[in-house]
Amino acid sequence: MKENRTKTKRTRQTHKKKPVPAKGKGVAYQSKDIISKELAESFKGKAFRVYGLDLPEIRTVLPTNIPTIRANELWLDNLFELADSTVAIVDYESKYRKKDMIKYLNYLTGIANRYLKEKKDCPALRMIVIYTGDIERKNVSAEYNIGAVKVTLEPAFLSELDSGRIYQHLKCKVEKKEPLDEEELMEFIILPLSYRKRAEKEQKIRETVKLAARLQDRRQQIFVLSGILAFTDKVIDTETANHIRRMIKMTKVGRIIEEEKRQAIAEAEEKSRQALAQAMAEKKRALAKAKAEARQALAKADAENKQALAKAKAENKQVLAKAEAEKKNEKKRADMLQQAARESVLKMIRKNYPTEEIASIVSVFSQDDIESMRKEVTYS
Repeated sequence: MKENRTKTKRTRQTHKKKPVPAKGKGVAYQSKDIISKELAESFKGKAFRVYGLDLPEIRTVLPTNIPTIRANELWLDNLFELADSTVAIVDYESKYRKKDMIKYLNYLTGIANRYLKEKKDCPALRMIVIYTGDIERKNVSAEYNIGAVKVTLEPAFLSELDSGRIYQHLKCKVEKKEPLDEEELMEFIILPLSYRKRAEKEQKIRETVKLAARLQDRRQQIFVLSGILAFTDKVIDTETANHIRRMIKMTKVGRIIEEEKRQAIAEAEEKSRQALAQAMAEKKRALAKAKAEARQALAKADAENKQALAKAKAENKQVLAKAEAEKKNEKKRADMLQQAARESVLKMIRKNYPTEEIASIVSVFSQDDIESMRKEVTYS
């Protein structure tokens, strides 16, 4: 009977409900819902460089609950798959306690067990601990070695951030209505945790939320608000958390209104584009008609020019032909005269006229020419 009661008691224990945080003491589980819905897509491509961690970019956000064989589930702060296919467990701590190493070990084995249950190979795991402004590097040991098991942390220390400078820089960009880059967005959501005292953190949460409300880009606004809600879940009070949720919902409504406005503008622009296209088409047709008429006029003028040019060429050809004929006739007469003079010279040579006398009678030949002809006569 005692054994049966024990079994019944154990069975009841294994059906305990997930713990709900007390009023004003944190909003961890609600924040997990927010991060899964709002941050999953927005976190893609972002990195932890601004926190002093040299890690690959985030590929996707993974579920943060780890089912265990004990009564309660383990809940992580954040779980990310990185660009190098490693998985990073990210936890935020405002105190350094050696016993937390056991918690991290449970996280790691829990994640490994989840992959086992899903029949998948467990990727290389990273244990990232981001210490708030309360903790300094010199007070933290990054290793937990118990022989068979060794846990190595990759810690980041927000106490090393220049919180005042970061806040003023973000405030300046928001006031100028400038969009934030990826690193500035990551600074924005973690900024409240970089302060030392809890009261300072709570005050900065309220200030950064007010500042985030002034962001012009609604997607960036939702990312920052959701990030603040998720990352500060251990220090944020319920009132502020609920206020952030309401702001996120209002921003979503604003996004819907903006989308409808963009659609209306797009429709108006499309109608304007169509009217412009029609006007352009008519203008093109008129221009094409004018060009066709101009081409016809040019073709007619070109034909007339060609006819005139052909006539001029024909007339010029006739003139050239006549001149050529006259030139040939002139040459023929010159050749005949030359031949007659030559025959006269040859006759005088045969009659033994002196060269000087022949040259004086027939001036078209030089004395050398006459001597050459004399030789011809002598040798012939």
